[in-house]
Amino acid sequence: MLIKRFKTLILLSYLLALSWIGTHKVEAATLPEDEVTVLNQIARTMGAINWNFDGNVCQENDTATVDIGFVPERNVTCHCENDTCHVTHLIFKRQNLPGELPSELVNLPNLKEIDFAYNYLNGSIPTEWGSMQLEKISVFGNRLFGSIPSSLGNISTLKYLDLEVNNISGQVPPELRQLVNLETLRLSSNRLSGNLPSELADLRNLRDFRINDNNFNGSIPDFFQNWNNLTRLEIQGSGLEGPIPSSISALENLTILIISDINGANQPFPDVRKMTRIKRIILKKCSISGEIPEYVWKMTALRVLFLTGNNLTGNIPQSILKTGTTVDLSYNSFAWQSPQQPACQPLSNVNLFHSSSSSNLEEVFQCENDFKCEECKRGDRTVGSGGAATLYQNGDNWGFSNTGDFRDDDDEVNSQLRFTKAVQSTNLSELYTTARLSPLSLTYYHYQGFKLRSGFGRCRYRYITAAISNGNYNVTLHFAEIQFSNNETYASLGRRLFDIYIQDEVKEQDFDIEAEAKAALVPFAKSYNVSVTNGRLEIRFYWAGKGTQAIPDRGTHGPLISAISLENPAFDQSKKKNNVVPIVVGIVGAFLVVFASGILLWRYHFKAKNQREKDPEGLDVQVISFTLKQIKVATNNFDSANKIGEGGFGPVYKGQLADGTVIAVKQPSSKSTQGNREFMNEIGMVSCSQHPNLVKLYGCCIEGNQLLLVYEYLENNCLSRALFGPENSKINLEWPTRHKICTGIAKGLAFLHEESRLKIVHRDIKGTNVLLDRDLNPKISDFGLAKLHEEEKTHISTRVAGTIGYIAPEYALWGYLTYKADVYSFGILALEIASGKHNMSYGPENKYTCLLDWVIITIYRHTHIT
Repeated sequence: MLIKRFKTLILLSYLLALSWIGTHKVEAATLPEDEVTVLNQIARTMGAINWNFDGNVCQENDTATVDIGFVPERNVTCHCENDTCHVTHLIFKRQNLPGELPSELVNLPNLKEIDFAYNYLNGSIPTEWGSMQLEKISVFGNRLFGSIPSSLGNISTLKYLDLEVNNISGQVPPELRQLVNLETLRLSSNRLSGNLPSELADLRNLRDFRINDNNFNGSIPDFFQNWNNLTRLEIQGSGLEGPIPSSISALENLTILIISDINGANQPFPDVRKMTRIKRIILKKCSISGEIPEYVWKMTALRVLFLTGNNLTGNIPQSILKTGTTVDLSYNSFAWQSPQQPACQPLSNVNLFHSSSSSNLEEVFQCENDFKCEECKRGDRTVGSGGAATLYQNGDNWGFSNTGDFRDDDDEVNSQLRFTKAVQSTNLSELYTTARLSPLSLTYYHYQGFKLRSGFGRCRYRYITAAISNGNYNVTLHFAEIQFSNNETYASLGRRLFDIYIQDEVKEQDFDIEAEAKAALVPFAKSYNVSVTNGRLEIRFYWAGKGTQAIPDRGTHGPLISAISLENPAFDQSKKKNNVVPIVVGIVGAFLVVFASGILLWRYHFKAKNQREKDPEGLDVQVISFTLKQIKVATNNFDSANKIGEGGFGPVYKGQLADGTVIAVKQPSSKSTQGNREFMNEIGMVSCSQHPNLVKLYGCCIEGNQLLLVYEYLENNCLSRALFGPENSKINLEWPTRHKICTGIAKGLAFLHEESRLKIVHRDIKGTNVLLDRDLNPKISDFGLAKLHEEEKTHISTRVAGTIGYIAPEYALWGYLTYKADVYSFGILALEIASGKHNMSYGPENKYTCLLDWVIITIYRHTHIT
């Protein structure tokens, strides 16, 4: 956070400097004609055919360049003395230039920095650049091929060399040893091969070294003893083998150590005791055996420790469950200092999934007393991308573990990236428009237990045990690459690779969705025959450090899955016909607050203090979790200008998410007991009731005392405002439109009462709870008072709730609640729509007490309703 604030301060200073220069520039200072000619030649070579530079180009950018994030940059910076300027910096970032790297740069003798990152440049790196006195070269995120010119070793002034995310091949030239001033060397996500030259040990000023996602051979070189200034080391999916050299202990200034997926014999835990500033240690699948040294648990600066997929043993202190360090110990063979491994880890920063030799899921997830499963059906099952309007749930027993976090280039969590992804305005079917992402490892399991049961009336959640039947199954994995594009821009240059394990067996290695589907945004499914012998099915997607990590932005990588289908071919078809509704468990969310590197489990347990009501069978709550920061940004910190209404338990604000989606945010009062109760009720009811005439719930936010609901935004506000609001907000509703609104509300109620798996009585149907979209289609909203209806009962005796004037008499007088209560309320609302008269506008001074009274008397007098 401090780094980001510092960058913001630099940017403000930069803008102030530009403002000062704009008013104090020296009119006589111009760029020589020959350099103007060179600039225009460079533009043509790089494919910028519409750029035209002149001699005054420097006067607009006569200052040092700064990194201003994801904003496209086109800066020509100069150094000016007297009446002459010379180009010193060329920054052409995120311009999607389609040409080649310009050899003409050699004709700019004062040039110090070139940054052509995030473009679409082709060709190879010009060997002519080796004759220049550059300090920085960045060609990150292009389509460059060929080898690294050995002539680059001649640029003795070079401090920064970034060739990441290209198609550069061949070996790293040993001539780079001559770059004695080099501080940053980034070669990740290329096709480099061969051994790393031992001559790189001469780069004694190196601070940042990254060689992820390449095809190197041999072992990790033992030359770290000379890199005393190194602060960041990344070797992931590089092709190199172990062991980790002992000389790594000399890197006392290291803050980030990332080494993963190296083959080789077992090795002890590397000596990192002198790395007192270390913040992140990621050593996954490095064949590390033995115990973790005791000093590791006492490293005060350590914030992340990922050791998944090794052969670690020994005891783990209970204290790690209470520290602020994010720890991943999954897939190891640990023991515990206590008699048994901690079973309950709600909202934990520690991932213990398969962390001990005796681990089984029944222990890990047994947070409350087990409940027997009355009937475990064996039909088809589908794990789908939750939140979509067409999804259903039917008592399935899926859970998932999600580890890792998305980081930006400053090693801070990238708040722009989420564990879920959705795209709009595509030709994809709804199943593929959402997907779950994972930065590291995503595991789905179907095992004994974990069928979510909920009683919305008392707002409680618990799990009951069940087991998948042994036998042979067809597992189908559904994919669509929705983070990359197909157009000719840098956003199309991403490459996602991950491994797929089913029942602990590697099914796919370096799996590439886009390559399999032949394009981005194209659905693709892959099927496998799987045998279940112990009541357990486990599907794991694992990122082995390969593929790009920064397209379209830094931190974009890891597994992506749209849906999982599970079918038992031997299942009796006649029984199957009685179970035609697919079972869908949300990938996008299941009322989850996502914690980086923590195991994400469907395990929220809201214990009722009052009498428990019967749970609806097999209900999976499906909403996306938003952060409070996202909501504040979307609503401009709940600016009063964005307030669009006031509900029964708090205000409603209009907002816009980072992807452009317009939303409506309900903000219950934190002091309102009613609001807190209705908040939980509304999450359950709306997430499980998807229909074109019901408002769509995108997600929720639960942070501190903030309880927020995020809905689709409906442009025409509510029906009551359209009918009875101020003149400037009324809508001229023609008779066909009024008919459409009435039938739409009726269809929504019919779904709630008869068609939905959960039979729901709304209890508060009125004009303010019917919203209108752009085309004046009605959508029933505000489910805070809704009640589940138990079909075997003729009515429910309950506390009366609703709005006076719309409550059915039998409900108001005796508390008898049936579907007919909603029908009565709808009747009153239909009369309002037809007559244009408000039901609550009558009083003692009027001839009638309510709209219904007026209708009855009018009909009695045989007159027309006007």
